[in-house]
Amino acid sequence: MQTNQNIKVIIAGRPYNLSVKKDEEELVRKAAEQLNETIKNYSPTFEYKDHQDLFAMVALQNVANAIRIEEDKSFKDEEMEQKLSELDKMLSENIDN
Repeated sequence: MQTNQNIKVIIAGRPYNLSVKKDEEELVRKAAEQLNETIKNYSPTFEYKDHQDLFAMVALQNVANAIRIEEDKSFKDEEMEQKLSELDKMLSENIDN
C-alpha cells in the first residue's frame, strides 16, 4: 500500500501544497517545472492581464495536444488491427493448404 506524502510546488510564483503518492512526486515536480517554463515562454508572446490568461493558453495547448495524441493513437490502433487481420488471413490460408 502506498502512502501519500506532502510536497510543495511553486507555479507562476505561487506555492501549492499537494499530497501525492511517493512514486508520483518526481512526475508532479517535472510537470510543475514544465508548466513554469511554458508560462515563462508565453509571457512575452501573449497580451495578458494576469496569470489566469496564461493558464488558459497553457490549458488550451495541453488539451489540443492530448486530443492530437488520442487521434494518432486511435489511427495507429486501427492500422495495427487491419495489418494483424491481414496476417491472420495469410497464415490461415497457408496453414489450411
